[in-house]
Amino acid sequence: MSDEKRKPTPEEKAAAAAEARAKAEALRKLREQEAQASQEASQVEPSQEPQEEVSAPDAKPVSEMTPEEKAAAKKAAAAEAIAKAKAAKEQAEAASPPTKSVSEMTPEEKAAAKKAAAAEAIAKAKAAKEQAEASPTSAKPVSEMTPEEKAAAKKAAAAEALAKAKAAKEAKEAAENGADTADSDADAKAKAAAAAKAKAAAAAAAKAKAAREAGGDESGDDDAKAKAAAAAKAKAAAAAAAKAKAAQATGDESPAEEAPKAPSKNQPYLDKYVSRISNAFGQEVIEASYINELGKEVPTLTIQNERWHQVAQFLKDDEQLSFEYLSDLHGVDYEDRLEVYYHFYSYKNRQSLAVKVKTSREESKVASVMDLWHGANWNERETFDLLGIHFPGHKDLRRILLPDDWVGYPLRKDYVQYDEEV
Repeated sequence: MSDEKRKPTPEEKAAAAAEARAKAEALRKLREQEAQASQEASQVEPSQEPQEEVSAPDAKPVSEMTPEEKAAAKKAAAAEAIAKAKAAKEQAEAASPPTKSVSEMTPEEKAAAKKAAAAEAIAKAKAAKEQAEASPTSAKPVSEMTPEEKAAAKKAAAAEALAKAKAAKEAKEAAENGADTADSDADAKAKAAAAAKAKAAAAAAAKAKAAREAGGDESGDDDAKAKAAAAAKAKAAAAAAAKAKAAQATGDESPAEEAPKAPSKNQPYLDKYVSRISNAFGQEVIEASYINELGKEVPTLTIQNERWHQVAQFLKDDEQLSFEYLSDLHGVDYEDRLEVYYHFYSYKNRQSLAVKVKTSREESKVASVMDLWHGANWNERETFDLLGIHFPGHKDLRRILLPDDWVGYPLRKDYVQYDEEV
């Protein structure tokens, strides 16, 4: 097993924890020393002035110093504070135990190192911010400063801005490293869960196979039922996923109620047909009217059987309708009734219309429109031949596909073949 994949021992975990505690303690001490040094440098009391001036018998108090002497004293105090901070940092680094290289670390150690680096960066940023806030600002307004004081103030402001930018950058990098670590942990957990699920499925399959081999037909039925149930469950899950994906594509996190559909572009034509026929024959002559969304959004009407021939004549002769062409005619068996379906087209208006006329199965008849549209001749004969719908008014209603002595109507759903197959 490679070093990257093996799990850390309890001793290694304890060592890593001790190392982290030591680094945190050293960092805390370093921040305290830096804060103390900056405070000492800002006060610049006589006891903290450069050694040569303290030992001098004629050392001046701060109130009697010239601006040049004050600036020199501040520089000396700042240099002393920086030296102390550097020494404390070197001492902390020397106290920390040696760390492993990244290539030698286990995944757990890498994650711990990333977290420790992130915490250290955040602590540095916080210390820099506190130091910047603790550093004294110039008591004098800019208009009263000497050129040397103005230059020193500009340098201090530039250094403070640089420190803030560096701290912000380190904090951002630490946050990104922490996010990467969290993502890698989540990915590892997901992979482990998927592996466990696959292992459980394989075990279940092996168990089912063994039971089937041992139990014979009965276990085979159970296995078939289990497979059918699993297929149904998978189908339902796929449907739910598709629905969720569609909701996400529209921008909704939770599926909301479907918006009402926009009216069809052919709705005005349907309203026109209904209005013209209702005005001529009354509203009761139209049993149903709708847009057939499954048939190219064709306006569709269901007309009363008894009034059909009159309405058909009106559809052809009316100036505003002018359905002079019958493109199709066929019958349909719905078990509880039979229907004749007509398709009309108006070359004048460039519009289509579909009409349904219902009839009973026992006495199936619909008035012939052969006298209005001669193309209905063979279509009505075919419907009569295969479904047994009679068309009163047809001039030559007889079978067109089957012989005259054929028994029954093959397209009816209750059709039973009379003779044996050849």
